Amino acid sequence: MPLEPFNHSEPLTLGVELELQLVSLSDFDLTAASPDLLFLLGRKEFPGTVTPEITESMIEICTGVHTGHAGLLAQLQSIRDALVQAGDTLNVGVCGGGTHPFQKWSEQKIFSKPRFKQVSALYGYLAKQFTIFGQHVHVGCASGDDALFLLHSLSRYVPHFIALAASSPFVQGRDTLFNSARLNSVFAFPLSGRAPFMLEWSEFEHGYFAKMEHTGIVKSMKDFYWDIRPKPEFGTIELRVCDTPLTVERAAALACYLQALCRYLLERTEPAPVEDDYLVYNYNRFQACRFGLDGTLVHPKTYETLSLREDILTTLRKVERYAEELGGLPALERLYHSVHTGSDAHYLRNQFSETGSAEGMVDASIQRFRTGGVNPDH
Repeated sequence: MPLEPFNHSEPLTLGVELELQLVSLSDFDLTAASPDLLFLLGRKEFPGTVTPEITESMIEICTGVHTGHAGLLAQLQSIRDALVQAGDTLNVGVCGGGTHPFQKWSEQKIFSKPRFKQVSALYGYLAKQFTIFGQHVHVGCASGDDALFLLHSLSRYVPHFIALAASSPFVQGRDTLFNSARLNSVFAFPLSGRAPFMLEWSEFEHGYFAKMEHTGIVKSMKDFYWDIRPKPEFGTIELRVCDTPLTVERAAALACYLQALCRYLLERTEPAPVEDDYLVYNYNRFQACRFGLDGTLVHPKTYETLSLREDILTTLRKVERYAEELGGLPALERLYHSVHTGSDAHYLRNQFSETGSAEGMVDASIQRFRTGGVNPDH
């Protein structure tokens, strides 16, 4: 069916989705608890929405539409508290993190939903290996043209969000040496990576999407696993590169950094995006996944080599006044602190070292999600 028209939404409004881990408190492995948890939550008032994900050891929570940091954070904290309470009833831990450190993909169960069964039939073992956990942020756009402009303008900053959200250093019981190993699993899907370069919605809708649909490869935007994708039914762009942070506080901060950055980019004071900006895209993406805040970037316009950490700090300073207009300065302050103290991947490695076990690391993640952490970063 044709792609639906791009719906107008209030520019710069925010919505957040978080994929979360469901953990057995007896052995700290993932547990297929989503059917029971969803049933329990369906019997009581819930402050957002909660839906199943592709395997039964995952759920996804979604906020409503927000204009700024305070409301978004308050709702995320309310959702978290409701989830923790429901998990306590079922003796199930709930936590963030982009990967579970030692679960075995072969033991996961596909959630009984037609789309998930179709994905499993198409992608085979990759579907169960997709038991990974990300944060998605939606930003409202006035038009499809604005959406595509922001999507491609943000490509330069994608490594910022990968590094700031990185929380998946362990896979299958081993330290991968990556800060965000999760994105390697996403890259295995054929329709992942970057969106094709075009800046007019009519060209995207009637040209690219129509041709792709005609091939039979795609039926809707859900079939694209791009790092950033437009969502015409919502009137948004959706940033998809972030690991799920260990706290909702960091998740809210990341969303509001994106909001302030979009506000800055819409002034169109930076050089317009061009196709050649993507010459360095995969390299910069790899640097952020592998080395996190210690990575380097190649600037897509000047080809200058930059410290990722310093580039983030420079950009945070650049968007401060826009964040202030939007009520997002507390979000930027949280991120300033985390740039200096380290990512969630750094925290997880420290916990593994201190507790001496992957189980201890998962237990620490559960407690961190429950409390929001004990320092200003979380």
